[in-house]
Amino acid sequence: MADAIVSVVLQRIAALVEEKIRDEVNLVRGVKKEILKLSVDLNTVRNVLEDAEKKGYKEKSIKDWLTRLENTTFEMDDVLDEWNYSILKFQVEQSSAAAADDADVVPPNKCTVRFCIPCLCLCFKKVSVRREIALKIKQVKERLDLILAEKDRFHFNEITSHPSDRESWRGQTTSAIDKEEVYGRDIEREALVRKLVGAGGSSEEGLIGCIRVVSIVGVGGLGKTTLAQLAYNDSRVENYFELKIWISVSDPFNEVEIAKGIVASVEKLDEPPRTNQLEMLLQRLKESISGKKFLLVMDDVWTEDDTKWKSLKNALKSGGTGSKILVTTRNERVAIMMMGEFIKNDWMIHRLGVLNDEHCWSLLGRIALCGKNKDQCEEFENTGKQIIKKCNGLPLAAKTLGSLLRFKTTLEEWESVLNSEIWKLEEVEDDLFRHLLLSYNELSPTLKRCFSYCAVFPKGTRIDVDELITKWMAMGYLGSNADDDWKVRGRGYFDNLAMRSLFQDFKKDGDKIKSFMMHDIVHDFAEFLKKNVGSRMKNTTCKDCSPLLVSQVEKYRSLFRCKEVLDSHVCDCLTSVRLLDLRLKAIPKEIEKLIHLRWLNLSHNQFLQEIPLEIGNLSQLIHLDLSWNTGLRELPESLCNLSKLQILNVSWCSSLCGLPQGIERLKKLKHLYSECTRSLVQYPQGISQLTSLVTLNKVFPCDGNKVGWLKNFNRLSGKVELWIEISSCCDSVEDAREAELGKKVHIQELGIYFSESTTTIDVLDALHPHPNLQHLTIRRYNGSRLSGWIVSPLNQLTSIELYYCECLLSLPPLGKLPLLETLEIVSLSKLEYVGREFLGIATTTCSSMGTIAGGFPKLKILTFWKCINWTKWEDITMEEEDNVDISIMPCLTELTMRFCEGLTELPQRLMRKVSSSLKVLCIFGSKLVDALKPYPHLRELIIYHYDGSQLPRWITSPLNQLVNVELYHCKGLPSLPPLGKLPLLETLSIQNLYELEYVGQEFLGIATTATTTSSCSSSSVVGTNIIDGGFPKLKTLRFWSCQNWNKWEDITTAQEEEEEYSIMPCLTKLQIGSCDGLTELPQRLLRKVLCHPSF
Repeated sequence: MADAIVSVVLQRIAALVEEKIRDEVNLVRGVKKEILKLSVDLNTVRNVLEDAEKKGYKEKSIKDWLTRLENTTFEMDDVLDEWNYSILKFQVEQSSAAAADDADVVPPNKCTVRFCIPCLCLCFKKVSVRREIALKIKQVKERLDLILAEKDRFHFNEITSHPSDRESWRGQTTSAIDKEEVYGRDIEREALVRKLVGAGGSSEEGLIGCIRVVSIVGVGGLGKTTLAQLAYNDSRVENYFELKIWISVSDPFNEVEIAKGIVASVEKLDEPPRTNQLEMLLQRLKESISGKKFLLVMDDVWTEDDTKWKSLKNALKSGGTGSKILVTTRNERVAIMMMGEFIKNDWMIHRLGVLNDEHCWSLLGRIALCGKNKDQCEEFENTGKQIIKKCNGLPLAAKTLGSLLRFKTTLEEWESVLNSEIWKLEEVEDDLFRHLLLSYNELSPTLKRCFSYCAVFPKGTRIDVDELITKWMAMGYLGSNADDDWKVRGRGYFDNLAMRSLFQDFKKDGDKIKSFMMHDIVHDFAEFLKKNVGSRMKNTTCKDCSPLLVSQVEKYRSLFRCKEVLDSHVCDCLTSVRLLDLRLKAIPKEIEKLIHLRWLNLSHNQFLQEIPLEIGNLSQLIHLDLSWNTGLRELPESLCNLSKLQILNVSWCSSLCGLPQGIERLKKLKHLYSECTRSLVQYPQGISQLTSLVTLNKVFPCDGNKVGWLKNFNRLSGKVELWIEISSCCDSVEDAREAELGKKVHIQELGIYFSESTTTIDVLDALHPHPNLQHLTIRRYNGSRLSGWIVSPLNQLTSIELYYCECLLSLPPLGKLPLLETLEIVSLSKLEYVGREFLGIATTTCSSMGTIAGGFPKLKILTFWKCINWTKWEDITMEEEDNVDISIMPCLTELTMRFCEGLTELPQRLMRKVSSSLKVLCIFGSKLVDALKPYPHLRELIIYHYDGSQLPRWITSPLNQLVNVELYHCKGLPSLPPLGKLPLLETLSIQNLYELEYVGQEFLGIATTATTTSSCSSSSVVGTNIIDGGFPKLKTLRFWSCQNWNKWEDITTAQEEEEEYSIMPCLTKLQIGSCDGLTELPQRLLRKVLCHPSF
C-alpha cells in the first residue's frame, strides 16, 4: 500500500513544481531544493516498492519499514494541503484589502493621512505563513530521509517499469462476472429446504414460541450465504412462506438496524423507518408479521451475546405457525445461542462441508479457462488440478484463483502461481488471504488503493458504483481531474476489480453494474491491508474522540454518517479527514479547520437552513452535496472561493431561491445538479462563463437570455431541461437559435418546457437538437403542429413524451423513427383524428426490390392519456394487414388507453397485426372494452371505468395466457365472471366495483370433465374426473372498496372434502379492504385454501 500513497504524493509534487514554485515560490522560499530532492528520492524508492511489499509479508522488519514510509508520506501529503490552503487564504485576504482600499475615496480639497497597516499586517502574515510551511516541509523531509536511507540494507530488486493505469482499465468487459454457477451443493440445498418447509428434528428443537431457528455453520468462504440464497429462492420455499425477509447482520449486532430492515422489507418501504427507538420499531415489527408465516434469513451473525438477541426474538414470536429463521454464522456457539434452550440432536444446525476437488476444479476452470481454446484447456488442466489442492475445498478460494488465472495465458504463468512463495507464509490471519494476496499482487498501485479503500464501508453494505468512483476521485486515486474522463477511468478500474472476483452480488441496469457487495472474507482482507496505516504521528489523548474514530480518519481519511460527530465542535483529531458525510441540524463554523476535505456530503439535513460562510475556506473541496435540504434558501457568496470545486448538487432543495452571484469564479465546476428546485427560476449572470459544465439539469433565463447563453456549452451531456418563457416571438426565435442545440452532441435527454404563453413552430424549429439525442420531452407547446426535425429517420430517439400540447391538431409520422421504443402522449385536448400517416409507412425502391420503412419498427410501449376529443384512429388497409413485408409495430408489448372517452373503437386490423407481440393492455371505457377482440399472447389486462353489465366472454377463455387481471371503477358489473378458468392467472385485483353485491361460485370457474383411456382394441370411459378452473395458479387476490358487496358464496361440503377439487392451491396473499358490507368470509373455501402449504 506504500506504493499507492507514494504515487499520489509524486503526482502532487510534480504539479507543485510546475505551478506553485514557478508562480508563488516566494511564499515558501527556502524549500524549493527540498521539494525537488524529495521528488527524486520518492521516484527512486518507488522502483523498489513492488519487491519490498512482496518481501514484507514474510519479514517483519521490512513490513515495519513500509509502514513508516507510508505514514510519513501521508504526513507530507497533508503538508502539501496546508501549503495550498495558505496560498488561497493569502490571496483572498489580499483581494479583500485591495477592495477596501478602492472603496476609500478621498473627497476633493481635503488633506488626509493614510496608514498602510492592513498591508503591513498582510506582509507579516505572509512571512509567518512562509516560515511555518517551510518548517513543516523540512521536518517531514528529514524523517523521510532517515527512512529512505534504510532501504539499501534490505537489498531490494529495482523495477523501473510500472504497469500503465490506462492499460489496466481500457477495453475490460464484465459480461459474466455475476453469473457464476454453483457446484456441488445440490444435496446440501435439498437437506436445507427440507428443514425449512418441514417440521424437522425433535418437536421442540430450535423453537422460540412457534418459530423455528435453522442455522448454517461453516468457516469463511465456504459458501454459507450462497447456500442460503439457493434455499431462499427455491420454488418450494417460495410457495411455503407468506413473507420472505433477508437481513445482512454482520458485526456488530445492531438490533435497531435489524428491526428497521425487517419492517422495511415486510411493508415494502423505499427506505427504512427513521426512528431509532427500539420499542417503537419492535411494536411495528410485531404488527407487520402478526400471524403470518415468514422466513427470515439473518446472514452472517457474529454475536454470542443472547441479550442482543432477546428483544428481537420476543418480537418475532408474533409470527404465524411454521415460520422459520435461517441463520448463517462461522461460530456454532452463535447458532446454539439463537436456537435457545431446546437443543437435543442439533438436527437444525446445518454444518456446511467443503467442496471436493472435482467440484472445485469445475468452479475454477469455468472462470480460468474462459476464452481459451481447446488445446490451451488441455495444456493447463494438469497444473490447474494441482492448484485446486491449494483451495482446501473453499469455493471463494476457487473463484479468486480462477479469476487470477484467467489473465494467465502461458503454462509458465500457471506454474508460477502453483509454486508461489505465498503458499509458504506462516503468519497469515486467514488461510484465504493467501489466495487473495496472489490476486492483489497482480494489481497496479492504482487498483491496489482503489480496492483497499472499499474496506471503509461496513460489512454487508450495498455499495453504489458511481458513488464509489466519485469517492476514488476525491481521494486522488484516479489521477488528474483536468478532464472529466475520471468517470470513465473509474468505471474501468471497477470492472477490472470485479473481473477478479473481488466483488459480488451485482445489481445491473442493462449491462452496466449499478451496485455490488463484498464477501466478508474479501472485506476482512481489505481491512488487513489497512491494518498498520494510520498508526503514526497522532497518538491522541483526546477525551472527546474515541481511538476507533481517530483510527478511521487516519486509515481511510473518511467519515460517513458517524454518530460520534454530532455536536458543533470539530476536534483537531479529525482535521485530516478528506471525505465527510454529516447529518446535522446546523453546520459548525469550525468546519473551516477541515482544510484537507475533498468530498463533503451535507444532504438530507431536513432542519438545515443555512450554510456557514466558513465553508469557503475548504480550498481542496472537489465535491459538495447539499441535496434534499428542503429548508435551505440561499448559499453563501464565500462558496465561490472553492476554486477546485467540480461537483455541486442542490437537487431537491425546494426552497432554494438562487445561486451565489459570483458563481463565475468556480472555474473548474463541471457538474451542477439542480433537479426539482421549484423556487429556483433564474441563474446569476456569471453562470454563462462556466462553459466547461458537463451536467446542468435545468436551464433558466440568465442575463436577459432565455436559452441563448448556452451557445458555448458544447460539453453538456446527460439530461437537460429548458424552461422557456415566451415574450416577444421574434426575440424568442433568435434566442433559441443562439443556443445552438445542434452542436451539443453529448446531450442524451432533452426536456423543452414552455410557459403558458403562445408558442410558434419557429421557436421549436430553432431548438433543433443533435441527432444523438435519445429522450425528448415537450410540455405546453401551443403550436398546431410539431417541427419536422422530430420525425427525421436520422434521429437516435428511443423515447418521446408529449404533455399538454393542447393546440396540436394531428400527430406527425412518428413511425419513421427507427429506434423509438416508448411513446407517451398526454392531454392533447384538440386532437380529434389520428391518421395512417402517424405510422410513417413509406415504400422505397432499391434495385428491383421494394423496401418498407417506418411503422414503428422498435416501439415497445405506446400510451395515450386524456385526449378527450379524440374520436377516430384510422385503421390500416386489408392489404397492409395481410402483406408480410409490411411490418407495423412488431415489438409492441404494452398499449395504454386512458381517459380518451371520445374514442369508441380501436383499429381492428392494426390490433390484429400487433396481437402476436402485445403482452400488456390497459384500457379505459365501456365502448373500447366491448370492442376488444381476443389477443392470444396477452399477459396483463387492466380495465378502467367499464359501465357494462358483463365483460366480453373471451376474457375468461381457458385459452388465454393472462397472468395479471385488474378491474378498476367498473361500476356497471353486478357480479364477477368465471375468472377462475384462466389457467395461468397469478394476480387478480378488483377495486371500486360499486354495483357488486354478490360473488357466486361461478367466479371460481370450476368445471368437471370425464377422462377416457384407449387400448389397441377399444377405448373406454374411466370413472375419474379432471377438475378445471379454480384459479390453479393464483397467488394474490385483492378486493378493495367494493362497499355494496355483502355476500361471497361458499363452496359445498363435497367440494371442500373432495381432493380432486383443487381451489386456489398457490394462493399466498388475500387482501380485502374497505368492503364494509361484507360481514362473513366463505369458511369452507378458506379452509380449503388454508390446507395448502403455500398459504
